[in-house]
Amino acid sequence: MNVEHEVSLLVEEIRRLGTENADGKISVKFGVLFNDDKCANLFEALVGTMRAAKRKKIITFQGELLLQGVHDDVDVILL
Repeated sequence: MNVEHEVSLLVEEIRRLGTENADGKISVKFGVLFNDDKCANLFEALVGTMRAAKRKKIITFQGELLLQGVHDDVDVILL
């Protein structure tokens, strides 16, 4: 799959799993995204897709790299 397509799929999954935060933006915890069965089957490299989306300013999250377990409570925010 190409990166553009994977990023668009990531946006769809964040909308599906996330909720609107106080700023009116859609937000989902990394752990929810990472542990979702559909996401696990959809993305070969979820973290890589997230980094590409962050570079394109489509999403934002604290830090440079998110790891399962350690960063499960980090918000992934759709811009």
